[in-house]
Amino acid sequence: MSDALKGKALRLLARREHSRAELARKLAPEGSREEVDSVLEQLERAGLLSDRRFAEALVFSRAARFGTARLRHDLKARGVAEEIIAGALPQDAADEAARAREVWRRKFGAAPADRADYARQARFLQQRGFATDIIRKVLKEQQE
Repeated sequence: MSDALKGKALRLLARREHSRAELARKLAPEGSREEVDSVLEQLERAGLLSDRRFAEALVFSRAARFGTARLRHDLKARGVAEEIIAGALPQDAADEAARAREVWRRKFGAAPADRADYARQARFLQQRGFATDIIRKVLKEQQE
């Protein structure tokens, strides 16, 4: 059974990086908890499974579209430890503001016409995981 589990795990990892928790969830129906844990340990020792690498890959692929709060939430939802999340997330606030400006520009490109439009644009950026102070800054820049 362990060979079948390991084969499935390798096929999943060949498609994309997975967190340990994600892979455990996907392998759970195929074997006992002990068997799944054993396979995951083997993959980690071999360097084929890494939560740190998974977190870095997810942040790299989504950072241009989402804010730090959304990235943090997505990583937590996938079972990544807080210290790994902290190391993978972008730390530069100026970079976050630049990303928020670019996301805003691609979606809207024009300053809010009224309060309702301002609120709609702010909600969009908030849903993308950008901080409130950054949202205010980006929208205020557009009104000037």
